[in-house]
Amino acid sequence: MEPGFIEGIPKAELHLHIEGSLEPELMFALAERNRVDLPYNSVEELRQAYQFTNLQSFLDIYYAGARVLLVEQDFYDLTWAYLTRMQEQNVKHVEIFFDPQTHTERGVAFSTVIEGIDSALKDARREYGISSYLILCFLRHLSEDDAFKTLEEALPFREKIIGVGLDSSEVGHPPEKFQRVFQRASEEGFRRVAHAGEEGPPEYIIGALDLLGVERIDHGVQCEKDPELLRRLAESRMPLTVCPLSNTRLCVFEKMKDHNLKRLLDAGLCVTVNSDDPAYFGGYMNENLNAVQQGLNLSKEDLVELVKNGFRASFLPKTAIESRVQAVDEYASKNP
Repeated sequence: MEPGFIEGIPKAELHLHIEGSLEPELMFALAERNRVDLPYNSVEELRQAYQFTNLQSFLDIYYAGARVLLVEQDFYDLTWAYLTRMQEQNVKHVEIFFDPQTHTERGVAFSTVIEGIDSALKDARREYGISSYLILCFLRHLSEDDAFKTLEEALPFREKIIGVGLDSSEVGHPPEKFQRVFQRASEEGFRRVAHAGEEGPPEYIIGALDLLGVERIDHGVQCEKDPELLRRLAESRMPLTVCPLSNTRLCVFEKMKDHNLKRLLDAGLCVTVNSDDPAYFGGYMNENLNAVQQGLNLSKEDLVELVKNGFRASFLPKTAIESRVQAVDEYASKNP
């Protein structure tokens, strides 16, 4: 495999929290623009704080950083910075998570959040040719009532939102807590995904499948602890949106060589690679693919399958998926 193969291959990203792409430099710039005090004196001091021991220690700093996002231009700038990086990394399609409750509970209007993000997505389609969908995530540490309220706020903007998801603190907040919300979202025509089996047990994955009716599992790496579930995921080709650098930075796996991505791929699961919260976890799509290739000694065939899975697992129309997969195959054949 030639150097630069990963950088040049066309890719899709399906597990990206837009608030998690807030780089320290932009965070400080927005803080100054909006006159928000940060508990850090410099970009370097902030980066040094990114020593996470688990999901919660990351979420604490993640929510603190989001305080600088106040007006529509902030959300535009945040999203545009991410999409510019994706254009540079040859990412052709993105399905972006956003957490409206993180902002509405601070007094920022739902419309402010979504209009800023959506404007950047539209500009990237026109200027970069990047196709995109937006997925609203409910914060699972908040109440069912709060999630219902957020869903109602989303309905006037339904043409801008393709689906709903579930994120934030996993342990202690099982999928069944949001079963009725997801049922309502389904009735309203939203696609459904959910974080499950990152730090939570395999039972959370089963709950997301059976109670929430999800079409993708975000993370899902704990499925390996349940052989029956593993077989079910392989037979159904239920996609897993795996985030390798995130998993090692949050100590789900101690080192990349310990990651189970290769075993899951070999077991026939529809595994994809994504960056999760790249500003905090040390890398975007290309960095994640390079990390797993080196850490797990992946072959060219493994990488091609992972990338094609990204398009197969997307919410793109069938014809678009086939076209993107063909483009990956053509790239691979021309770049041995």
